[in-house]
Order: sequence, then C-alpha cells, then structure tokens
Amino acid sequence: MSGPFVSLRPPADAEPPVRHPDAPAPGELLGAHYDQCFGCGAAQPHGLHLEARAGEGVSITAEFTVRTAHQGAPGLAHGGVLATALDETLGSLNWLLRVIAVTGRLETDFVRPVPVDTVLFLDAQVTAVRGRKIYSSAVGRIGGPDGPVAVRANALFIEVKVDHFIENGRPAEIKAALGDPDQVKVARAFEVNP
Repeated sequence: MSGPFVSLRPPADAEPPVRHPDAPAPGELLGAHYDQCFGCGAAQPHGLHLEARAGEGVSITAEFTVRTAHQGAPGLAHGGVLATALDETLGSLNWLLRVIAVTGRLETDFVRPVPVDTVLFLDAQVTAVRGRKIYSSAVGRIGGPDGPVAVRANALFIEVKVDHFIENGRPAEIKAALGDPDQVKVARAFEVNP
C-alpha cells in the first residue's frame, strides 16, 4: 500500500458541525436517497432497508433487522453487512447538513456478534467539518437503544456535487434516476445548499 492513511481525527482548525436550517426536523424519517441502494432502498429485496431518523443537532438514529440473507457465519450477521449499516447511517448524517458526500474512509470496530433476527440500533453524529471534509462517528447496539455495543465506527466523508455520480455511474441507472421525479427532487434540494 502506498501513501499514508487519511486521518479520521479532525484537524485543530476544524469547525463544529452546523445543522442546516432546512434539515429534516428531529424525529422525522429521512427516507431512502435512492430506491436501489443496498443500505436504505426499498427496492432491494436483500438490502438492509435501514431506516434513519433525524436527531437533535447533527445526529441521527437508525435501525435495521439482521435477516438470514445478511449472515456470514451461521446465524450471525456478516461483518461487511454491519460495516454497510454503519456506513449508511453515517452517510445519512449529510441530510442534516444538506450536502452530498461520499465515504472517504471508514474505520470499524466489531465488538460482539450480532445474531440473525436481531435489531441493530444505531446512533451517529457529525463531530467536525473542515472545508469539504465531514468527520463523524457511530455506534450500533443490540437489545435496544441502550443495549450493549456491538459495532462502532469513525468516518470521513467528502462533499461532492451530483456530477460525481453522473460522471461515474452506469448510464442505465443514471438515466432511470434522472427520470424519477423523487430522485431529481432530492438531488436538486442538496444542490441549492449555499
């Protein structure tokens, strides 16, 4: 591997996050950013169908139920699925900043196994912002929102414009998304962010 890892520690000149005035209200369901998303999309039969709600400040809560299709070892959630749940939850924070951002780095700790048919309760918050970099952290618990920690993560997201997806996605999916009024509405809402 060449070059150093990008730090997940915000630099000294990073600023505290500021919730956008047009962000969803605390308690509001955020919905899927794309119906084919493996993390939050309703059209994915084996997806996580993760549901996230706006919290106070720049935080969210989310949950998903580990299904048989999500297992790695017999009866237990696959670690990659748990990392996906954390990534999706952390990415959903960008709804509160009203920016489009992609994962730059995700560091995950697996603390305890998560059995199939378990609901994973996730809490995430943005910790700092510097330019296009958004620093955040999340924790996932089993047995309830105050249950034992099963997974946790720190992440760095990088703000991008919608062109990032248009230029790099497959043309058929891009065309379908641009033909979906709901998808266009979401993209335009984030593009007007000052």
